[in-house]
Amino acid sequence: MNKKEAIEYWVELAEYDLETAKVMLDGKRYLYVGFMCHQAVEKILKAHYVSVNNEIPPFTHNLMFLAEETDILDSLSDGQKDIIQTLRPLNVESRYPKYKDKVFGTLSDERCREIVSNTESMLKWIKTKL
Repeated sequence: MNKKEAIEYWVELAEYDLETAKVMLDGKRYLYVGFMCHQAVEKILKAHYVSVNNEIPPFTHNLMFLAEETDILDSLSDGQKDIIQTLRPLNVESRYPKYKDKVFGTLSDERCREIVSNTESMLKWIKTKL
C-alpha cells in the first residue's frame, strides 16, 4: 500500500466510525457514541501520522500521543485539545466494568450530540491538513 492509499484507508475508517457514532446516537447507545467518536479521531490522526511521517502509525489508542508524533499538536486550539481530553476515557475505560458505569453516567443525549458534532469538526479540520 502506498502513502496515498494508506491515508485514504485511515480516512475511510474514520468516516465510517463517525457514521457509526451517529447511528449509535439515534439508537441512544450513548456509551458507544463516545467509543466510536474516539475511534474516528484516532483513525484520522493515524491518517495524518502517515501523511507526515510516511510510515505505518504506531499501535496506540492514545490520541494525544498521536497528535504529538505529528506536527498537529501545536496547531490544535484549546477547544480541540479539550475534545481529545473528552474522548480519552471514552475508549478503553468504557469497556471495563469498573469504569463503564461511571463513564455511562456522564453521557446524556445532549452531551453525546455535542461529542459527535465536535468529532465531526475535528475530522474535517484534520482532513484539511492531509
